[in-house]
Amino acid sequence: MTINLHDFDGEHSLTLNAGGLAADEAVAAAGHEPNGYFWEGLVQFAWPDIADDLDFDSEAGMFCAVGSPSDLERLKTALGSVITSPEAVRGIIAPAEASGFEFDD
Repeated sequence: MTINLHDFDGEHSLTLNAGGLAADEAVAAAGHEPNGYFWEGLVQFAWPDIADDLDFDSEAGMFCAVGSPSDLERLKTALGSVITSPEAVRGIIAPAEASGFEFDD
């Protein structure tokens, strides 16, 4: 899968390589760059209850979240359903923009 969980010396992280995802075309059509920073913003908007407990270290080519194994598993499940579905990502972008949320992409 495109989403990977890591454990380096007790620090747990989740990474997602940006680009080449099924949802990329929908992200671009909405006027955004489907990079790591976009996915970080999407996570913060769509799942604030998870995002509040995470630290982020995203880059242009990669989304990265650091946190507890349980929070990262929840995020993996949530993100997995969105990165594979243009409809799902559009369903998050539209209300985010309507609320004035700014994606940092």
